[in-house]
Amino acid sequence: MGRFASTASTYEHLRPLYPNAFFRSVAQKLGLTKGSSLIDLGTGPGLLALGFAPYAGRIVGVDPEPAMIEAARQAAARAGLELTLIEGKAETLPQDIGTFDVVTIGRALHWMDREAMLARLDQLVARDGAILICASFSVTDGRNPWLDGYNEIRRRWSPTKLWEEAGKGARTHRDLPTFFRGSAFAPTGLVAVETSHVVSVPELTHRVLTYSSSSPEALGDNVEAALREVESHLAAFAHDGAIAETFISTAEIVKR
Repeated sequence: MGRFASTASTYEHLRPLYPNAFFRSVAQKLGLTKGSSLIDLGTGPGLLALGFAPYAGRIVGVDPEPAMIEAARQAAARAGLELTLIEGKAETLPQDIGTFDVVTIGRALHWMDREAMLARLDQLVARDGAILICASFSVTDGRNPWLDGYNEIRRRWSPTKLWEEAGKGARTHRDLPTFFRGSAFAPTGLVAVETSHVVSVPELTHRVLTYSSSSPEALGDNVEAALREVESHLAAFAHDGAIAETFISTAEIVKR
């Protein structure tokens, strides 16, 4: 069982979602058509793969976690979309899988072996293709006043090692020039779409469980205690049981 097995049932519904405007903006920026092919590495429940499906033809999702592959399969069925899913690591994809116009990676880059991944990307990305390093997260500029306390509670309940790994992942995601240094690729642009919505306190509370550092597997017997503390913290910011959240969805464009 992988680290994200215990988050598969909630990840798709509780993480900040990529809005339709994000996929539309990226598709326009890259000039995607139904003749375009896309592979999503570390696809999880297929958020990126399915979001880009209306703008491309061949769509493939790859993930090493069986529970995530099953979640993506079910999501594709509900949406009536065709999605090829491969259970396995991106670094060990079969050589005959071919090339793609777009390779998308969400918050998965830090889980991948850098040297092996760079070599594999060189083979996967079509000559004029692009890599998209994507993320969707709550803004940290003060417009989500509940966020600092929320993350502090997560940090205190998370095993130290896992919290440190989460920090490493965030740094890797931000420092793409270093990740791609010495390769054929370099960051060339950014698409960012800001969105606001209202989320219920229970949903925001249980979002804690979708992160690897505070997943049910990581928290163990402390799940209920951690959730109670988070919910108590959020209650001070809620109106009629809900909280306003502003989040931003980004795609770093990386090309040869």
